[in-house]
Amino acid sequence: MAAKAWGGVFSEATDRRVEQFTESVSFDHRLYTQDIEGSIAHARMLAEVGLLTADECRQIEQGLGDIRAEIEGKRFRFTVELEDVHMHIERALIDRIGDVGRKLHTGRSRNDQVSTDMRLWVREAIDRIDGRLVDVQAAFVGRCESDIDCILPGYTHLQRAQPVLAPHYWLAYCEKFQRDRQRLADCRRRANVLSLGAAALAGTSLPIDRHHVARQLHFEAVAANSLDVSSDRDFVLEFAFVLTVIAEHLSTWAEEWILWSTAEFNFLKLPQAFCTGSSIMPQKVNPDVLELIRGKTARVVGNLQALLVLLKGLPLAYNRDLQEDKPRLFDSFDTVDASLELAAPLVAGAELKRQAIADRLDRGYLDATTLMEYLIRRGVPQRTAHGIVGRLVRKAMDRDIRLSDLSLTEFQEEFPEFDVGVFAILGVEKAIAAMQSYGSTAPAEVRKQVECWKTRIASDRDAPRAE
Repeated sequence: MAAKAWGGVFSEATDRRVEQFTESVSFDHRLYTQDIEGSIAHARMLAEVGLLTADECRQIEQGLGDIRAEIEGKRFRFTVELEDVHMHIERALIDRIGDVGRKLHTGRSRNDQVSTDMRLWVREAIDRIDGRLVDVQAAFVGRCESDIDCILPGYTHLQRAQPVLAPHYWLAYCEKFQRDRQRLADCRRRANVLSLGAAALAGTSLPIDRHHVARQLHFEAVAANSLDVSSDRDFVLEFAFVLTVIAEHLSTWAEEWILWSTAEFNFLKLPQAFCTGSSIMPQKVNPDVLELIRGKTARVVGNLQALLVLLKGLPLAYNRDLQEDKPRLFDSFDTVDASLELAAPLVAGAELKRQAIADRLDRGYLDATTLMEYLIRRGVPQRTAHGIVGRLVRKAMDRDIRLSDLSLTEFQEEFPEFDVGVFAILGVEKAIAAMQSYGSTAPAEVRKQVECWKTRIASDRDAPRAE
């Protein structure tokens, strides 16, 4: 039983099938960096309070540094017998420095150790995703100047609704991803709380200094209740939720661009480096990357649901069920990280088919709302104006012509006070020019927002990363 750190009370060896069933090192090995960082901080604290000598602390630090180099060099052997990354590193340390290595676990449990490792990992993962989001925002903002004069049909219910400037559309996604970044920042604050020192669940009788460890690892706070923190995975759920919202936003964008790249829409030419072909149809250029971004969102949603179900019935303090949080969270992170990495160059490399868009821009009566508001400005009640324009649209639809192709007489049949001035506000360009409200697609408003986003992106990229 010497092979097991917990084996003293056992008189029978662990069944091999149990070892295979309970191991987690196949997925938690990726926490090795966080485990070593946490262990070094813990050892320094133990030396500070007199539970290790300075020489013992030095030996532990050197040994952990050697183990890190061995893992990074792919020379470290992981086995199911040692269960998880924590026991692998501890055993390797003991093999190197003997009894001094056995002192490292003083004043802690694997319960608070794994929680600390996960918090360190989540903190780093949040920062990575945040950087990816900035890259995607920058790609959208980078398109705005060249697309500033391009008018797109805006849709509701996937029916043409009103015209919008292309940069207004690009910045809509910047807004979505900015909310994602705000959620990440909020999640990071709650994850950035030290668990280490809670021990198994009740704390320890040893004179440890948890605040000393928190300062070394740049945690903003120390968990105040040892019973709570050993079971707390709120930060895992929250990060998984934020990743899910990001994936949903990416999926919405992917769906629109898949539609836009069809011959039926013909709005967009995707960069071929981000497409694939067909094994049987030579002409095909398929939007496979966008389809997979859309499809992989299902995995991220499923992972969040699995985590919610995993935690719903657990009593306080640590339960082995919590081992299963890592594969789901790691998969969500990997999926969103890869999707964002591809999204930025795809956004930057796509080409709007301006002529095809312009040729059909007058379809769908995109100027109807502007015409209604023209009447409102002349004192006509909104509901009355709505009915007048609706009847005018019906006249135009019946003859398959534009509103501007109707005669003044036809306008006056519905509202006698119409004069030739009505033609000055018809057409998509004039509808765009008529916009005034803050946050609208008015050219002046869009230009202001573009400049704001340029400044924000530059500031975010220059800002130092959080510890």
